[in-house]
Amino acid sequence: MSTTASDPLATLGALPGVPDAVDSVRKAVDRVYGHRVMRRRSNEVTAEAALRGSRGSAALAGADWNLEEVRRRTDFSGEDEARTVGAALRLTAEAGQLLSIWRQSPLRVLARLHLVAAGGAAPDDAVGRPRLAGEPVEEPLIEAPLPGADEVAGRLEGLSRLIIAGSAAPALVTAAVVHGELLALRPFGSHNGLVARTAERVVLIGSGLDPKSICPAEVGHGEQGRAAYVAAFEGYTTGTPEGVAAWIAHCGRSVELGVRESTAVCEALQRGAA
Repeated sequence: MSTTASDPLATLGALPGVPDAVDSVRKAVDRVYGHRVMRRRSNEVTAEAALRGSRGSAALAGADWNLEEVRRRTDFSGEDEARTVGAALRLTAEAGQLLSIWRQSPLRVLARLHLVAAGGAAPDDAVGRPRLAGEPVEEPLIEAPLPGADEVAGRLEGLSRLIIAGSAAPALVTAAVVHGELLALRPFGSHNGLVARTAERVVLIGSGLDPKSICPAEVGHGEQGRAAYVAAFEGYTTGTPEGVAAWIAHCGRSVELGVRESTAVCEALQRGAA
């Protein structure tokens, strides 16, 4: 590889198949940003993308509601599924407000995201901090071996250093690695999947790839389904070049599907149907 070990994310960007995925994502994003509706009604597209992204992330967390139910509902207390959808909506709303902090203190942002997701549903002393040794984790979708608390702390610190140092890697690569690492570590006692997908969103927005947050990868993750999501993630956890590249490509396809969703929103707005 031509990149140096001081920029491991850039090294991942050179894995076979990854440059093609990056190029495909960039072209898709450029197309939707070039849509004529984006010139005057981008705020409406952003709001709709947020709603649909929240719905997709919640579906992967076990609350697979149809979009109109998410749109209609005002009370997200009560049953588990409603609380999951509410958490996804709160996280999406929070993501855009944390960009400057993310570049300086990613761990602080992750703590804030968990606090927002938990919404008072977890014991106060467990919210917003990495789990301690022996503390349980509630994340039924992900069944990979759970790293110990010491490993979690070390890998979170390493991830934080990479983000603060910056990288020449494409935004898609950085976002996929942040997402995959948080799923692998499951640093909190709950809501790790929701937090991981929101962190991916933060990277995609903050990198400049999707500054208006109109390309919700969560839509694509949800559309590809839980089985495909888990299979791609399991490839990431192998640490092999093939497995990591497949995960990055999966995340890229998710962004493209998010683009397709927002393109449809643009078309509907143009016709006056939304």
